[in-house]
Amino acid sequence: MSEPAPHSTAAVDALGRIDTSKPHSARFWNYFVGGKDNYEVDREIGDHIKEIFPGLVDVAVTSRHFLGRAVRHLAVEQGIRQFLDVGTGLPTADNTHEVAQRAAPDARIVYVDNDPIVLAHANALLTSTPEGRTAYLDADLYRPESVLEAARETLDLSRPVALMILNTLGHVADHEQARDLVRRLMAGLPSGSYLVISDSTATSEGMIAASEAYNASGAVPYYVREVEEIAGFFDGLELVEPGVVRVPEWRPEAGDQAKSAEGVDAYCAVGRKK
Repeated sequence: MSEPAPHSTAAVDALGRIDTSKPHSARFWNYFVGGKDNYEVDREIGDHIKEIFPGLVDVAVTSRHFLGRAVRHLAVEQGIRQFLDVGTGLPTADNTHEVAQRAAPDARIVYVDNDPIVLAHANALLTSTPEGRTAYLDADLYRPESVLEAARETLDLSRPVALMILNTLGHVADHEQARDLVRRLMAGLPSGSYLVISDSTATSEGMIAASEAYNASGAVPYYVREVEEIAGFFDGLELVEPGVVRVPEWRPEAGDQAKSAEGVDAYCAVGRKK
């Protein structure tokens, strides 16, 4: 693993709290999308799961592509200039702020995570155009009101915000609790705001087996859900076309890597708060 050169006390402390004896979802995902911020233990479970279900690599890659398409759509076509990215994960290519500010240099982005691994790499996320702003919050999804209060230092919560929760809600075991957390975050955002979610789904025996193998590895569990449960996060919101679909099917762009959507066990959607 190539470590960053963190220049904050928090980042140095975070490095000391990283457990390299067990796999970790952020590092595991980083390995699947071709990143270098992972350890042998992450690559071992990654290779094991590739043997069980090679399609999980497609889930990781196509989910990353969805992030770019969703952010570009919101910035270019909907005029959104504020993004709240909860469950940031490890930085790779085309992070939310890079995509958003490429389309709209004045965009403001707040990343939220409370994982020591992500905190140690947060400096890579804290770049910005002169016109915009990027910030990182060491905060907890389970305290949504605190997340919103801290985000106010960077975002104007009287104006529309895009709430991004990508490949994160599976860490919340109880579906109703996950829905409540999403509702509370959206409740603090004004009309015209958007919710963007993507997550792995229990839509094949292979994905279910891969999830079980990952959860048995000693890592913090990650639960795959039914498509109807993913759709439930958008109750009360106006879905943007094409609605709740497999991630490669959401507004594909020219030049997207050709991939049969049928084999991708991950769904996504974008919804607008009325």
